[in-house]
Parts: sequence; structure tokens; C-alpha cells
Amino acid sequence: MQVPTYHSMQNLLFIVLGLVLLIAGGNWLLKSAVALSLRLNIPKIVIGMTVVSFATSAPELIVSIKSALDGFPDLALGNVVGSNIANLGLVLGITTLLGSIEVQRSFYTTDWPVMMLASLLFFGFIYFDGELVQYEGIIMVGALFLFLVYLLRFQKQAVVDEMPEDDVPLPLWKTMLFLGIGGVALWGGSELLIDGAVGLATVYGVSERVIGVTVVSVGTSIPELAASVIALIKKEKAISLGNLIGSNIFNLLAVLGIASIITPIRVMDQGLLSSDIFWMLGISFMILPLVFIPKGLRLNWRDGLLLVAVYVTFVYFTIT
Repeated sequence: MQVPTYHSMQNLLFIVLGLVLLIAGGNWLLKSAVALSLRLNIPKIVIGMTVVSFATSAPELIVSIKSALDGFPDLALGNVVGSNIANLGLVLGITTLLGSIEVQRSFYTTDWPVMMLASLLFFGFIYFDGELVQYEGIIMVGALFLFLVYLLRFQKQAVVDEMPEDDVPLPLWKTMLFLGIGGVALWGGSELLIDGAVGLATVYGVSERVIGVTVVSVGTSIPELAASVIALIKKEKAISLGNLIGSNIFNLLAVLGIASIITPIRVMDQGLLSSDIFWMLGISFMILPLVFIPKGLRLNWRDGLLLVAVYVTFVYFTIT
């Protein structure tokens, strides 16, 4: 029995080290992203929905592309579907437990509908044939591009731009350095995380999908959690909800879009189609009524409790 124990310890160490690198890398990427947007003079909500979302989705992107290329498609799919569930159930849940979020009107006119459309587009592409192929990936990335163009054109007036004290414009060399270090840390972290996750799945005979939907997805959602909690503490609520909704849109359209353009992604474990994808659609839909009930346009601790409870239930059913 010694062998599995040694291997599981080693795999756990890989997972922890990988996560540490992913979080650090995401943080450096975030710093450089905010510095760049200040240099280019882009409004806050747009930064939250685009730059911050893309930076916090970078771990998912790297992990999913690498999993797909290494022949672990379920890890790539499970990671994105699980991350989207974790972003709304766990991350948004914890964030609203810490403090209520006033929701902007753009939430129900743009952000939420686009997230639902992205979720349904992904569902339509993968549910019936169990595969994401190149042309579907191209459509997804194209849809993301149109959304970004729309955001940059029309979202400017949606939120009053607060200039927080800590947004120091960095010198260009520092911005580039953070960008480079962040990228390398993300790459190294993803290598370790995938090796550890696949190793752990093998040792315990658990499917890659279950590891992807639970361990890997929570790991790659940690940057979103960090970014959202920090945004909340600094009273940057425009960034915190925008970042989560934006991340979910990026995860589906950019991460799976780009990964499936590089190599087709096929579902191996049917649990992804019979269970996980419906949890993702359900929790994404749930956010809309929560925002309006009981008081309009806000999320408070009760909503947070409900979201975390839904997430715990999902993990329980996935593992058992």
C-alpha cells in the first residue's frame, strides 16, 4: 500500500504547487492588466468585464489547452464547466456573504444575457454530438470578439468610474515584466496542476471529469475569488460582479473556443452531459431572479448562502 500513498502525496504536492503558481501568475497578470488599461484610459466596468476577466481566466485557458493537447479532454471540459459553477456558486456566494453587491442595470441588459447565450451556445454545440470541433470553436471566439467590440463601444457610460488610490500607473518595463512573469507562472502552474490531477485520478480510480469539475475548477477559480474579494474590500463592486460574469463568458467562448480550434475536444465521461452542464445552466439562470428578489438590483448575504449551498450540493452529488 506504500506506493499509492507516496504517489498521492506527490500528486497533492504538484496540485498545491501548481495552484500557488497559478494564483501568483494570475495576480501578476492582473497587475499588469490594470496598469495597461490605465495607460490606455479604459473605463473600470470594461476593465472588469474584459481585462480582469481575461487575466483571471488565463489559468483555465492554459489548463484547458494543455489538457486537450495532452489527450485529457474531460479535464479541459470539466475545468471550464466546473469553474463556471464555482465562479457563481462559490466565488459570488462568498463575495456576497462578505458584503452586499448593488447590481448595475447593465447586468440584466448586457452581462447576464450574454453569459446565458454563451452557455446555451456551448450547450448546443456539445450536447448532441459530445464534441467541440474547430468550426464551432471559431464561432465561439467570433461571438466573444463581437461582445468585446460591443462592450468597448457602448458600456462606457454604464458605471461611474471611481479612481481607487492604489491604481498606480506602472512604468512600462514593470508592466511588461509582470506580464512575462505572470505568463510563465501560469504555464508552470498548469503543468504541475494537470500532472497532479491526472496522477491523483489514476491513483484513486476517479474519473478525470470528477477531478476536473471539483479540484481543478476550484483551483483555477481562486484568481476570480481573490480578484472579487479584493475588489469588494476596495469598494470596487463594478469590477467584482463584472469580473465573474465576464470570466464565465471568457471561459466558455475564449477558453473552450481557442482549445477546440487547436484540437477537437471530445466528451469521454457522460456525467458531463447528463449532470454537470445542467448544473452550470441552472446556476447561471438562478442569478437573475436572485438579483431582483426580494429587493431589486442587489445581492445580499441570503443570496450568498443560497449560492454556496447550491455549490456544496453540486460537489456532493458529483463526488458520490
